[in-house]
Amino acid sequence: MGGAYFPPTSASSGGVRAYNLIKHYGTQKQLVQALRGVSFEVQQGELFGIIGPDGAGKTSLFRILTTLLLPDGGEATVDGYDVVKQYSEIRKRVGYMPGRFSLYQDLTVAENLEFFATIFNTSIEENYDLVKDIYAQIEPFKDRRAGKLSGGMKQKLALSCALIHRPSVLFLDEPTTGVDAVSRKEFWEMLNRLKQQGITILVSTPYMDEASLCDRVALMQNGEVLTVDSPEGVINSFQQPLLAVKANRMLPLLNDLKAFEGSDNAYPFGEYHHVVLKEGTEPAVLENYLRQRGHGPVTITTIRPDIEDCFMALMRN
Repeated sequence: MGGAYFPPTSASSGGVRAYNLIKHYGTQKQLVQALRGVSFEVQQGELFGIIGPDGAGKTSLFRILTTLLLPDGGEATVDGYDVVKQYSEIRKRVGYMPGRFSLYQDLTVAENLEFFATIFNTSIEENYDLVKDIYAQIEPFKDRRAGKLSGGMKQKLALSCALIHRPSVLFLDEPTTGVDAVSRKEFWEMLNRLKQQGITILVSTPYMDEASLCDRVALMQNGEVLTVDSPEGVINSFQQPLLAVKANRMLPLLNDLKAFEGSDNAYPFGEYHHVVLKEGTEPAVLENYLRQRGHGPVTITTIRPDIEDCFMALMRN
């Protein structure tokens, strides 16, 4: 689905390229495989999502691509530069917002931003046009210590600090985890504005609904890339009939759905259970089966899959 992958080549090409990246932790007796041959390519100026649950390998991948961690195998380039041999060039060109808030809690908002600008030999004034839409929302609190900010305000400050040196590639590791729905929406709107300025953006998230906001996504699980495609392409690859089923006794219903011979998979999904039918199985057959099992009334609706349904299907393959 994502096509063939080839090793990174020259330093003249921008974007991000990973080829067969491997990373493990621990000893031979207790070896943890964080990355198992991860390959993908991000075009310059693309908004690319790394989508997967906790433990999928997203943070290890980002730390390698931002030169904070050495891979145990494979190759990668960022903005055309090798992550091992040319790490110093990459560090000048990337912005990185880690999953945990990592700014100086005892410094004020303004002091944090000034500090990061100084590190990169620039100033707030020089690149203010890049961060003004974001920073303007927290500027009224510029004299407040960073540790006293709300989750959404911390997020905006961290993003401002990651952008203050005008990076060509921006890495955001689970930036919307732990913030409210309004802040999540505002954050993605900010990312789209940054993309329009030509910045290549890689964002990791465990939230499947955020995949639809990216140009393309890589779905990850257990250190492996399951597929790389546009959100629409991922959804269109799901070919089996999918039903949403609801009844009064949801737990017994799920057990019976899993036991149904015509069911390829069944799992909870909000107020419903989703059922993937085997080819040739009609919904009426399932309805009749459930009535025989004592479920009634039962609501059965044929639905279009979303990214989470596709992820569940890919995990089983």
